[in-house]
Amino acid sequence: MRLVGPSGEQVGIVPLAKALELAQEYDLDLVEVAATARPPVCKLMDYGKFKYESAMKAREARKNQAHTVIKEMKLRPKIDPHDYDTKKGHVVRFLKMGDKVKITIMFRGREQSRPELGYRLLQRLAEDVQDLGFIESNPKQDGRNMIMVLGPHKKKTEAMAEAREAQAARKAQRLGRPAEGDAADGEAAEDAAPAEVAAEGDQQ
Repeated sequence: MRLVGPSGEQVGIVPLAKALELAQEYDLDLVEVAATARPPVCKLMDYGKFKYESAMKAREARKNQAHTVIKEMKLRPKIDPHDYDTKKGHVVRFLKMGDKVKITIMFRGREQSRPELGYRLLQRLAEDVQDLGFIESNPKQDGRNMIMVLGPHKKKTEAMAEAREAQAARKAQRLGRPAEGDAADGEAAEDAAPAEVAAEGDQQ
């Protein structure tokens, strides 16, 4: 096997017995990092520390990853005030959850000749929720419908995501079990970690 030292230095091609002897000497694990190479590449490392660092990197990657969900809300140009308030409440809830919202105004019959009704309604809705979201895609006609897309403000979305994560952690703590995020971290670490060839003192 081709052996890499704990600091990334090249030790060279050595037999398994010699690699295990060095692992004992450095009090480290012998880990295979490139099984398909010829000869296979192994490295001396603290495998537990490697798994922990991999889990932390996976958690950061998930935190920075954008999970885009688009919800849809349909309205009529002549919607009554009560229905409008109800629909607006749903849009507010979606934006607070960090989701984008596609607003569709549906025209029927003679309403199609008055697109300004739909445009004004969309503008009104955008103004009513401007503290939570912004117009990501301006109103445009699409056949008999008029469509606009609202996006959540990024900073508020991140704050909501952190709040949900903290809430899940508190709930899991009350139940006396790990939070879902922690379990996922362990799985990610297993996926990211190379296969261990032999631990210290585990000679064949």
